[in-house]
Amino acid sequence: MKRIAIIGGGISGLAAAYALEEKRRAGIEVEYVLFEGAARFGGVLVTDRVDGCLLEAGADSFLTEKPWAIELCAKLGLADQLIGSNDSERKTYILVHGKLIEMPDGLMFMVPTKLAPTVLSPLFSTQTKLRMAREWFHPPHKANGDETVAAFVERHYGPEMVDRLADPLLSGVYGGEASQLSVRAVLPRFAEMEAKYGSLGRAMLAARSAMARGPKTAPRPLFTSLKEGMQQMVDALVAALPSDALRSKAIVQAVAPEAGGWVVSAGLQSDQFDAVILALPTKAAAVLLQRCGAELASELAAIAYSSSVTVALGYDKQVRESLPPGFGFLVPRSEGKRMLAATFVHNKFPHRAPEDRAIIRCFLGGARGEHMLALPEEEILRMVREELDQILQLKAEPLFARVFKWKGAMAQYGVGHLERLKRIETLRLKLPGLALAGNGYSGIGVPDCVRSGTAAVEDTLKTLGIMEAQSVSARP
Repeated sequence: MKRIAIIGGGISGLAAAYALEEKRRAGIEVEYVLFEGAARFGGVLVTDRVDGCLLEAGADSFLTEKPWAIELCAKLGLADQLIGSNDSERKTYILVHGKLIEMPDGLMFMVPTKLAPTVLSPLFSTQTKLRMAREWFHPPHKANGDETVAAFVERHYGPEMVDRLADPLLSGVYGGEASQLSVRAVLPRFAEMEAKYGSLGRAMLAARSAMARGPKTAPRPLFTSLKEGMQQMVDALVAALPSDALRSKAIVQAVAPEAGGWVVSAGLQSDQFDAVILALPTKAAAVLLQRCGAELASELAAIAYSSSVTVALGYDKQVRESLPPGFGFLVPRSEGKRMLAATFVHNKFPHRAPEDRAIIRCFLGGARGEHMLALPEEEILRMVREELDQILQLKAEPLFARVFKWKGAMAQYGVGHLERLKRIETLRLKLPGLALAGNGYSGIGVPDCVRSGTAAVEDTLKTLGIMEAQSVSARP
């Protein structure tokens, strides 16, 4: 019987535990223990309920096009609990010179694919619109090395596009800055499009044309969530795992290779395992590996993280009717606000608020906002309400307010991240029985974390020779 320790009970660790539970139920002789330092499992996936409204403390949904979270939900019996975003109401605004301007139709992430809406939009200056027109004639270009998203976008569309779209969009997803994030790690498809087509606009149209020629499928929502909130996935995972395999409030102080296996020390107890999966932020993993793999620990520690603050505000029907339609707005750094973005939750996921309630979810922090974590909640609320008044002329007193702080929650894929991952993999292989999972490697969204945890299990079982042995015994 092989024993595997999973350290970290966020969504990556839970996905790894569930993958092992599936193997165990299928007859593979394996035991596992999931260690989590906090009192609850699930990490940043926390759902709260106030005044008939459903509030998300962390991620409120995930991208539908990435299948791993949806597949996991189906296995957990949650397929009928999945809901899509209300895309018929999908509008996003950009704050420009203190006014909200709607993003033009046909803008795919930051690539214009429809001429008329872009030309007529007040979002861009005449100079930027001319750059967009010239971009259609860019020849194929394969970069010699990595570069920032800002450099990449500016080369195609100019600095205004970086300021008004690329940077705000990436702040919302990664909590980072376009001037720091790697285009190859964050927008790999864009780098591939440039190499093949040169023009991103022509590449997007080619992709759309190819889809039109393919089999007809019903359009899917951009985002997917669960009826009872993202914590519903966490609760289902915990319920599917045996209680004796779950150890909360168990802070792991050390892991060390010993006698062909690993010793895991948590509290006053040490336990022997055949393999260890570190489903932790890379900096936390680095601390545990410092003694047994200093070079690996150094590479892991070099991956930066940003913190975030989420503020949820509830309002009455009068405020709801006064708000603009759509999903919300983004705030470029050039506007000088502390807020990065705001979501109108009652529009994006209507079921999360009664018809006489509005929920505005505001985001602060990011790469330049670490000091936000130290501010008292009252100060954060004052700041957010002041800026909502400036942007939306919203003076009403909220019916309720919640502030959620997440320190070091979002990995920052800087220039050279993919090369660092190769070095990390080479060094990891020098420690047999060690696997790594989490949002610090190849994607920060919930589906990416699910995939990461599942892949770590497959790698671990292969290293232990379990999968090969089962395959051989299954042959007729």
